[in-house]
Amino acid sequence: MKKHFCLAVGTLFALGTNAALAHITLETQEAAVGSTYKAVLRVPHGCEGKATTAVRVQIPEGVISVKPMPKPGWTLQTKKGRYEKSYQLYGETLTTGVKEVDWSGGNLPDEFYDEFIFRASLAADLPAGRMLYFPVVQECGDAANRWIEIPAAGQDEDALENPAPGIKLLPKK
Repeated sequence: MKKHFCLAVGTLFALGTNAALAHITLETQEAAVGSTYKAVLRVPHGCEGKATTAVRVQIPEGVISVKPMPKPGWTLQTKKGRYEKSYQLYGETLTTGVKEVDWSGGNLPDEFYDEFIFRASLAADLPAGRMLYFPVVQECGDAANRWIEIPAAGQDEDALENPAPGIKLLPKK
């Protein structure tokens, strides 16, 4: 009995430690260029014990036709702007689109987990084999976690203190 109890406590301690180090990630961490991608941002905790009240994600170049999913109890806004170049999607030329998605006014206590979702198309000319990053700012009242660090060429992603969530771009299917 003692052995099982110690094992359970050890497992809980390890999980608790990992949760404290956890950051915002994407559920699906790879996608083919030229495909539709459902981005599920996983928010595992608040900011130093405070509840999450806003999540803002920056949309990288080449991610087009973004449609965020509303969340009950949260205000959803998008910021639109010009793309660096034009993109073809379903026979249409796109030159502007969503550059940032903001969910705000909600209340996600530190001890709970939630997901924030949007759908988008990944441009066919994105470079397969590379990582594509989605910087996120998580607000918790007057505090914030800025998950915005993007590794430099050759830098280990695990060395970053506040890594931006990202996906590996796969070749077009």
